[in-house]
Amino acid sequence: MAREINFEEYNNEVLKSDKLVLIDFFATWCGPCKMLAPVIEQVSNDHEDVMVVKVDVDKNPELAVLYKVASIPTLVFLKEGKCVKEHVGFATKAEIEKMIEECK
Repeated sequence: MAREINFEEYNNEVLKSDKLVLIDFFATWCGPCKMLAPVIEQVSNDHEDVMVVKVDVDKNPELAVLYKVASIPTLVFLKEGKCVKEHVGFATKAEIEKMIEECK
């Protein structure tokens, strides 16, 4: 299950993860983000080898700035703490799974 994280959890868990990390940058008022949420949950449930986390850009603007998130939803893929891929806008489960495979 994807869980929402804050800046401290990002520093303590995400950056130190030995798994591929998928960060979903979202806002509660964002329509496309709401459409993407169940897709992110499916991906999270189907890929135990990937850490899937969510960042509310209104609650954690410093993380949005760190990754230069200008539009939401934005998906950021991290490997060994470094950004290896980004995607802006809605994506299907198949598209996200293809991105995961490209990043491994």
